[in-house]
Amino acid sequence: MHTIRLVLTAVFLSACGAAALTEPTSTAQPQTRAPARILYLTHSAGFNHQVLALSEQILTEVGARNGLAVTATKDCSLISEQGLRGYDGVVFYTTGELPMDDAQKTALMEFVRGGKGFAGIHSATDTFYKWPEYGEMIGGYFDGHPWHQDVRVKVEDRQHPASAHLQEGLTINDEIYQFRNWSRDRVHVLLSLDPASVDLQKEGVKRTDRDFALAWTRTLGSGRVFYTALGHEPDVWRDPRFQQHLTGGIEWAIGKR
Repeated sequence: MHTIRLVLTAVFLSACGAAALTEPTSTAQPQTRAPARILYLTHSAGFNHQVLALSEQILTEVGARNGLAVTATKDCSLISEQGLRGYDGVVFYTTGELPMDDAQKTALMEFVRGGKGFAGIHSATDTFYKWPEYGEMIGGYFDGHPWHQDVRVKVEDRQHPASAHLQEGLTINDEIYQFRNWSRDRVHVLLSLDPASVDLQKEGVKRTDRDFALAWTRTLGSGRVFYTALGHEPDVWRDPRFQQHLTGGIEWAIGKR
């Protein structure tokens, strides 16, 4: 019996030693997802918004906290087939007819149609009036800003990442746009102006349907487009509600949410 016990002990120790040799302790760290790369273009070929520098700082900082590596630039030459490689999305806060040639314009459209994301902020709809394909992509063109005051914003989609946190709506002081070449039939509205919170008889009001969308989404090919009309005032950029609205929209546009 004593001999049998010795044999069994030897076999057990031998097996343990073999396991130690074949199954080393892992020291690998859990893999983390690489941040999504976003190109943020703030070129002004028309009106120059004073908030642009602050917007670059805030979007870069807030983006980093949400897994977005933001590259802010005024250099339109980066919008090209080569320049867009490696990016997951492009964000415009721009005005006027940007200095981009036909090859660059084609590259931007193919970037989005191919499955990448595009987000426009505020005056991105005050851009490329002479390029109808851009207007179709973003959903409409700026047609004046009758109000610059406290307004009530209605939430039309309480599930979308760009608007779910707002739920019952918000009151905010900003420059409020209206749009032309825009229709609900072509976009999915997230936020809209509560017309009861403004003077509809004010000079410059053009939409007789009282439909003043402030944020929407749409698709283009395999890509996604998000637009928010908010973002003129520095205090809006400092507002956590707007920051979450913007990052949620960008994350949706690039397919992260």
